Amino acid sequence: MDIAIIADDDKKELMAQFCTAYCGILSRHHLCATSITGKYISDATGLEIEQFMTGMGGGGEQIAARIAYNEVDLFFYFRSTEPSYEDDSSARNLLRLCDIHNVPVATNIATAEALVLALDKGYLDWRELVNPHALHHKKS
Repeated sequence: MDIAIIADDDKKELMAQFCTAYCGILSRHHLCATSITGKYISDATGLEIEQFMTGMGGGGEQIAARIAYNEVDLFFYFRSTEPSYEDDSSARNLLRLCDIHNVPVATNIATAEALVLALDKGYLDWRELVNPHALHHKKS
């Protein structure tokens, strides 16, 4: 499966901890992330992650394009919970695209854990039927 990952600055450590905890499951899938998040996770876990531009540099838009072309099966997006943090149109667009293309998305660790465990048990295998690129990125 193709898994996209974004973590706002104050959630990068939490995302790295999550990925460390589920490294065994995640290692069997194709991972992509915005560059700083991807480097943070890769350094912490050793996972191979395709890195896009930074979030502010267009990485979020690159992931949005992949979602729009139905090339993402699962999306982990740990968003800031700070009241002062701007909820920009880019974030809303990412979540809207997930709704349009039926991409399971987690915006917090509780939902991410439920989805990664479902992934491990095969409950998300239906995504392989709707993602024409799933077989390209399947890891053994």
